[in-house]
Formats: sequence, C-alpha cells, structure tokens
Amino acid sequence: MKFVHIADMHFDSPFINLSQKDTLGDLRRLEQRKVFKKIIEYIKENDIEYFFISGDLYENQYVKLSTIEYINSLFQEIPETKIFIAPGNHDPLIKNSYYNKFKWSDNVKVFSSKIEKIETEDANIYGYGFDDFYCYDSGLKEFKLENSEKLNILIIHASLDGGWDDERVYNPISSKLLKEKGFDYVALGHIHKLDYNSYEGQKIIYPSSPIALGFDEIGDHGMIVGNLEGKDLNLQFVKLDNEEFIKKEIDVTDVFSKEDLIEKINSINVKDNQYIELILIGNRNFEINKYDILKFILNERIIKIKDNTKIAYDLEKIAKENTLKGIFTKQMLDKLKDENITDEEKEIIEKAIEIAYGALE
Repeated sequence: MKFVHIADMHFDSPFINLSQKDTLGDLRRLEQRKVFKKIIEYIKENDIEYFFISGDLYENQYVKLSTIEYINSLFQEIPETKIFIAPGNHDPLIKNSYYNKFKWSDNVKVFSSKIEKIETEDANIYGYGFDDFYCYDSGLKEFKLENSEKLNILIIHASLDGGWDDERVYNPISSKLLKEKGFDYVALGHIHKLDYNSYEGQKIIYPSSPIALGFDEIGDHGMIVGNLEGKDLNLQFVKLDNEEFIKKEIDVTDVFSKEDLIEKINSINVKDNQYIELILIGNRNFEINKYDILKFILNERIIKIKDNTKIAYDLEKIAKENTLKGIFTKQMLDKLKDENITDEEKEIIEKAIEIAYGALE
C-alpha cells in the first residue's frame, strides 16, 4: 500500500513573528497553497492510495471559509485516494470547527477524540484527534491492537518524548510505548522538524511541516512517501519547500554610523530562494534602531533584524567620573546590576544611556 504522510500545514497562519515586513505573511500563505497543490498532483501522478494528515492542517482561529473550500476542492480531485485527518492542537475537532460544520469530500475521514479503527483492504488504520486546544492523554496506554497479523497504522498529533513542561499539554507519548504497541507505521504530527531514518527500522515518523513557518524551522521541509509491502516498510522524504530561512550574523564592532551599517548590510550576497534574518552582534558604537534600518535595506529577501549587540562604553570607568555624565552612568549602572531586572528592561536602560550620551556630547 502506497501512502503520503504530511502534518502541520497551518493554512492561514498569520505569521505574526516571521518578519518585520508586512508582505511576507501573504507570500507564505500563497506558498502554502502552491505546496499543497503540489502534494495533490504527486498523489495523482503516482496513484497514491492513502493520504495521512497528522494534525494542524489549518489554524482554527484564523482560517477562512474560502481556504477550507480550496482544500476540499483539491481533495475532490483525488476521489480514489482515502484521506485520513487526525486533528491537532491548532485545528481541534471542537463544536464550531470546520471539521464539524463543513461538508467534506466523501473520501475524507476526520478522527475524533476516541481512538478509532477504520478497516480497509490493505490495513487497519487507527486515528486520534484533539477535541480541544490541549490534550493530556489520548488513551493510548490502554490501547491494544485487534489483529497484529494485518498491517496496522496509527495517525496522531503528539509530542513524542517531550521533556519540556509546555510540550506535556500536547498529547505526550513516549516512543517506548509506541514501539510496544506494534504499529507498522505511526504517522505523527506536531513537531515541524523531519525525523525519519534516525535509526534502523524506524516506523515512528515526523514528516516536518510542508513549508517552513519561520526562522526557528531551519532545514528541509516536505512530505513522507511510503510503501508497505507485507510488513516491509519503504520510506522516502520528498522536499516541497524551495525557500530557505537563514540566519546571518553581522559584527558591528567596527561600524560607527547607521549609514555604514546599512551599506554593510546591502553588500551581503543573498540567494534568490533565501529569506534572511540578520543577527547584529558585537559592541555597538551608536544607537541602533533595527526597524529604521530595515527600511533602507535594498534586498527584499532580508526580512528581519535582531539586535544582540552590547553597548561599547566602559560604564564602570565613566561612572567614576565626577561629572554629570558620571553621576548619570552610576545611577544607570546600579539599575543594570539589579538581579530582578528583565532583559527588556535592561535593553531600555542601555538605549537610555546611548541617547543621554548623545545629548551630553
């Protein structure tokens, strides 16, 4: 049996934290449609029998009816393909979700919050879907396979081996438990990073997200194409997102004006398929307003600036001066040494020092 496995499409994501430029969100939403159509075309051309979607197909809070209609129209183009959706924490099967109130194509099955089994000619396909934005227990511990002789597949949105407290609210499951259950393939979603072929005989798979949703999602993005012949599993990763999110560092220690920094940034070589986040490092010799600088960047592929610089002044030395500047610096330095100060407050104080020094010179 041939299948395609994707997860974490996040249709109509607002991309709030992606860029300091307004247009990129629109571009990435268009790219989502383009990539999803590419998946459907692949399924058509390769006679794929099963399509597994392991949660977060869309953003419940933001998705438009027109987007749902677009997705469903593509599902209708592959009527012979059985489509299985396991809702996740961003598209849970809640009362007002489109999974409930929209008439989906006849070849679509949406799993509920009780582990269900769908029997097909080829396999027993199990699935579990979130019915809320959080899930603490899917009931998998008590689950037992009914027929281990048949192919058994699980489609589920889950945090596998999650060690962080904030991941334990998204259906935490241990890989040890999953292996003990005896599934021939586990189609996971939730983590946007590709995890397959990490060890010999791996059957528990994260396919990554089909497109990168931000600079915290470095690496390839796409889908898993699988084939189960008897109990033999063959997997292939197919890259879908041609765009890359790259972080580049620029040391500003030897840069002494806004104009020099803008020229230095504009001289950076950027490939046509890259989106760049610039990380400013080193000791700054002038006040840096990253939003103001971004307005003068010529390359549209440089979409975000992060300021990790430190002020270049020797505050301890200046604080000893018997001058207005020295008295001011001592007061600010005392504030900076406060153990309870936040990073945001520290940044504000450092900016205040720079502005004051400029006024006092």
